[in-house]
Amino acid sequence: MASVGPAVQGTLDDLGTPLAGVTFVVVDLETTGGSAKEDAITEIGAVKVCGGEIVGEFATLVDPGMAIPPFISVITGITQQMVVAAPRIGEVLPSFLEFARGAVLVAHNAPFDMGFLKAACAAQERPWPAPPVVDTADLARRVLTRDEVPNCKLATLARFFRARVEPCHRALTDARATVDVLHGLLERAGAFGVESLEELTGFQRAPTPEQRSKRHLADGVPAAPGVYLFEDARGEVLYVGKSGRLRSRVTSYFTASETRRHVREMIGIAERVRTIVCASPLEAEVRELRLIAAHKPRYNRRSRHPERAVWLKLTAESFPRLSIVREVRDDGAAYLGPFGSTRTAEEARAAVHDAVPLRQCTQRLTLRLIETRRAATCALAELGRCGAPCEGRQAPEDYSRHASLARRILEGDVRPVVAAARARIDRLAGELRYEEAAVQRDRLAAFVRGAARCQRLSALAGLAQLVAARPAFDGGWELHVVRHGRLAAAGTVPPHAHPVPYVEALVATAETVRPGIGATPRASAEEMECVLRWLDSPGVRLVEVDGTWTCPPHGAESVRQWIESAAARPDSRKVDRAGRPMR
Repeated sequence: MASVGPAVQGTLDDLGTPLAGVTFVVVDLETTGGSAKEDAITEIGAVKVCGGEIVGEFATLVDPGMAIPPFISVITGITQQMVVAAPRIGEVLPSFLEFARGAVLVAHNAPFDMGFLKAACAAQERPWPAPPVVDTADLARRVLTRDEVPNCKLATLARFFRARVEPCHRALTDARATVDVLHGLLERAGAFGVESLEELTGFQRAPTPEQRSKRHLADGVPAAPGVYLFEDARGEVLYVGKSGRLRSRVTSYFTASETRRHVREMIGIAERVRTIVCASPLEAEVRELRLIAAHKPRYNRRSRHPERAVWLKLTAESFPRLSIVREVRDDGAAYLGPFGSTRTAEEARAAVHDAVPLRQCTQRLTLRLIETRRAATCALAELGRCGAPCEGRQAPEDYSRHASLARRILEGDVRPVVAAARARIDRLAGELRYEEAAVQRDRLAAFVRGAARCQRLSALAGLAQLVAARPAFDGGWELHVVRHGRLAAAGTVPPHAHPVPYVEALVATAETVRPGIGATPRASAEEMECVLRWLDSPGVRLVEVDGTWTCPPHGAESVRQWIESAAARPDSRKVDRAGRPMR
């Protein structure tokens, strides 16, 4: 019989670090924007707490070294004048790091604040101390239910836990509110057995009970490219996704790596996962878009309503005007789009109006209506911003020339719009009217993006058939057949096999696609853009092209790079004479 060794009593170290003895530094930042690479810190506020008691505070404004956008000043109340005399981040950072040394950092939506602090350390060539970090937003998603709080915003949680201060987008005040939220969340986490720092860290990384209980849904999922659909007990599609490796992607939903609250909620409802194996990643991406548009799953946030796209239309009437419509018809009118929102289409229309004096009223004008003087006039005519064909001030032949120019613009020649906008930007910037110059820049950007998109899609839609191949990872080829912009077939060629028979078989079995009208006749704009991105990827070879695949010589692609550079900082409202943002 084996001897039994003496019992060993555990030490206090085995129990971990009790939360009551942990020093937390709750930090909040205000910044000039959302990008840690391009924007900068304007204010740091931090509160040091231990055992539920506040033991210190740190607060300072920071000169960001760049202009604070007006809309940021509206949100935070921090103006350019307030930070003129403030220290730069290089002076503030050492003091903050010393204040937080040895403590656990806490922030609401911690990746945002930690991203800016890490970027500041990198810019100052300081090593990031890599302290433990607690994200109160993520912790709230784990311990609170949707019945208790509708969302995990700081203001919502502060009200729920009756914080002593109300968040107001100022760093120290928001940090103080986050302290009360942290204490409320730690009390809730105690019900889950979280009593030490180590347990809290593990609790943040651990999957939820719902995730653990649904791991069996990933059983039998193939390790192949394709689409997966989460369904509830009634067969309703809850969520659609795609992956190059279905098994690993679906399995990840049941691990700690999945932290999105709405997805975790979806996993609690899901009862099965259905998969569709695809021949290539492109086919999976296209199938995902089609399934989302067809089922409109409640837990998908994007691509659910492609039918909501809008178009800019030059109406086919005696005195044409620019109208925003939701569908393209075979009516002889000229169309530009699709645009993702009405607001963007309105900006593009304003850019065209700045270049071509078309009427902006909505009434249907005819020669008889004008001759009988029954046409209504508008304020623009009285202000001299319209040629007023309704009053007969503008001859029909003169208006016809304007309409012809507008049609030429919508059909591919963007030069008149670009020239008019750049002239306005030059004049306004020269007069130091930067806000107005930025408006002109944004209008031009909306027009150029919409025109470039329309021209790319129209060129693809005009091809009766396009067959292309790309090298696959296994040494074979990915094959795709595209007809009038729609992915009609997808397949593969095995390594070392002769490709011609595979190409012929794929073309013979591809979906029949009839031509249509407009830039997106048989597929959504998103699907066509997926195809274009794939065609533009390295290694793609064109096997067959039935039709002429070109873009207009004076089209938007010729100026798109310039306008994207000019509008690279959409939050900056100052532009120079070239339309570039000024810092």
